Amino acid sequence: QVYLVETGGGLVQAGGSLRLSCAASGSRDSIFAMGWYRQAPGKERELVATISTGGITNYADFVKGRFTISRDNAKNTGSLQMNSLKPEDTAVYYCHALVTGTWWWGQGTQVTVSS
Repeated sequence: QVYLVETGGGLVQAGGSLRLSCAASGSRDSIFAMGWYRQAPGKERELVATISTGGITNYADFVKGRFTISRDNAKNTGSLQMNSLKPEDTAVYYCHALVTGTWWWGQGTQVTVSS
């Protein structure tokens, strides 16, 4: 069993920044690939950003130029740096990581951006 724990969410004013982290435990393996998703109230979960096993990153159009996904194999963590936040970025953010050949979900962390 692998556990993913997201931290770093909170309340921020529009234009501000937050850095989300995702830590994996329960396995000696590193996070090989990862994605961040978000779900706003009344909406479906949507993909925000991904980083592949080779380190290739991809972003949803609505966060390009504002968010940066990264991975630290030595610490077995992943991060999502979020800059220039907008009220429409308000959502629960979920980490989705490939560890030990299986994709796992974190429990989510709330991000609220006030106008």
